[in-house]
Amino acid sequence: MNEHAEHMTHEIEEILTKKRTTPEKAFKKIKRGQRVFVGSGCGEPQYLTRELEKFLVQLADIEILHLLSLGQPHFTDPSLSDYCRLKSFFIATASREAVTEGRADYTPINLYDVPKLFKSEAIPIHVALIQVSPPDTHGFCSLGIAVDIVKSAVENAEYVIAQINPRMPYTLGDSFIHLDEIDAIIEHEEPLLEMEPPLINDIAKAIGNNVATLVEDGSTIRVGIGSIPNAILYSLADKKDLGVHSDILTDAYLFLVEKGVITNRHKTLHPGKIITSFALGSEKLYNFVHNNPMVEFHPVEYTNDYLVIAQNDRMITISSALEVDLSGQICADSVGFDIYSGVGGSVDFLRGARFSRGGKAITVLPSTTLDGSKSRIVPYLSEGAGVVTTRGGAGFIVTEYGIVDLFGKTLRERALALVSIAHPEFRESLLEEVDKLYPEKKVRISREAPPFLPKEWEISQIFPGERIVHFRPVRPIDEARLEEFFDSLPGDETYVRFLSIMKVFPSRDIKSLVNIDYVKKMAVIGYVKEGDEEKVIALGCYLYDEDTELAEIDFAVNPSWQRLGIATFLVHYLVEIARSRGIKKVFAYIAPENQGILGVFNRTGYVMHRIWENGVYKILLDLTQPAQQCLFEPEN
Repeated sequence: MNEHAEHMTHEIEEILTKKRTTPEKAFKKIKRGQRVFVGSGCGEPQYLTRELEKFLVQLADIEILHLLSLGQPHFTDPSLSDYCRLKSFFIATASREAVTEGRADYTPINLYDVPKLFKSEAIPIHVALIQVSPPDTHGFCSLGIAVDIVKSAVENAEYVIAQINPRMPYTLGDSFIHLDEIDAIIEHEEPLLEMEPPLINDIAKAIGNNVATLVEDGSTIRVGIGSIPNAILYSLADKKDLGVHSDILTDAYLFLVEKGVITNRHKTLHPGKIITSFALGSEKLYNFVHNNPMVEFHPVEYTNDYLVIAQNDRMITISSALEVDLSGQICADSVGFDIYSGVGGSVDFLRGARFSRGGKAITVLPSTTLDGSKSRIVPYLSEGAGVVTTRGGAGFIVTEYGIVDLFGKTLRERALALVSIAHPEFRESLLEEVDKLYPEKKVRISREAPPFLPKEWEISQIFPGERIVHFRPVRPIDEARLEEFFDSLPGDETYVRFLSIMKVFPSRDIKSLVNIDYVKKMAVIGYVKEGDEEKVIALGCYLYDEDTELAEIDFAVNPSWQRLGIATFLVHYLVEIARSRGIKKVFAYIAPENQGILGVFNRTGYVMHRIWENGVYKILLDLTQPAQQCLFEPEN
């Protein structure tokens, strides 16, 4: 150690000696009616809170303020009701019952906005109780695993009492406070609070697998806490070079780091870095973030600023919901009038993802309540339910039965889309509500539609030359692949029918092509694997018209892959999907010079009619009858 470092250490020891005290002495600064802030989550200073509970009987009308408590504080005990009252910005198990019974208060607010309350003195803080790491040689302590709103509370509190705990990780970023900013120091070592990993059931796994189809390699992600968020993170184990910009860090992220999935290599903001604000997890996670240059902790006014979030290209944020109504209103913080959690950072990140180039805002929820008795996709939200995300802000909605994108959809379109990912037992009643709420000609296709992206529609076929082609329904992450596919096709509109006059997917509207309901609108790709990449070499689509009760089919195959039987297989594949959806007739238009394609439809095994119509052939297949012969209508 050099002479300067020795001098600094001596000065720091003098400060520590001067400010060391006992809880009893430190708490004498607290006056009746004041507001006391307590550090957040797993960074809660447990020793200080226990000692404060003992001291409260000497005071009255104290307001205890915090973001989130995972400990077992007794501030909400009826025995302390005359002395203090808890006010929380987010509700967890420790305080949920007290809020419901009126023994504590909840303040609904976006996490990003909380520091403004302190800075503006809309909610002034008289005393802050925090937990920090031991100081470094320059006198800086780290707020460790709980920077979030704690840094702002420290900066705006009249009096700061810090528990210095050697077990608190020394995290990097904008996470430091100097000893000069601390008024009273209590040194006490104890284990940090840990959050047990939630159990992951089959429904959570199914939702996780669905969400994984939306996440491209190189994306930056933010996922919340709970069973489904954890399942989502575990489902990303096969992805490559993901980044993290999140307010919350959990052990599930660490799993992806250890797998080599999270590298932050392609982040456009803070490349190479995990950016977060607080950690909720195990000692293993805390050891990982300790003095780790890969991880930076920042206050929520930075991590949750949507303008900052949006600087991450391909920002994908995933938030949980409790209910979604047929118009797209999302309830995420309450069950009726009973507050369950809080607004938290979900709106901050949903907004940031919407402004991100290539970003996606995703909301996840199981299709039913835990006991299966009620649908979580509902005609209208329960009485008292809080609208955390408005219908105008809704994007992707995911259940175990599939994915829909509500962006740009009419009320009726989004209602029908949501019904398609509801639990099958509730689809019939929900469709009846759709017709009441948004009257229109009724849908005639099957109401027993299979789940979204059913695994049975993912198949591989071997074609001449031992060429293996994989087929599956199109996914929202296929946009770039389809752009390349279209670029590989000839410009002749008679060859690529659905790029011209057909209404299946006109004008290369790729966004419309990949965001479909998989019932009335279906698209299937054929692809080959080139290393780790999927190259699309064939595309087939159908569009169902409710008025005519017909589905129009179109397809295209890359010229290098023609004459191998791929078109025949693709059309047969589409026809069977349509038939499984309850569609009875399909048709396609064929230019006179492309009559060779007739054989493709003839080999489907269904009765085929050929009609001359406006200069092109209209091929009609009756899916209710097996083929006996091909019926040709006379040309006009």
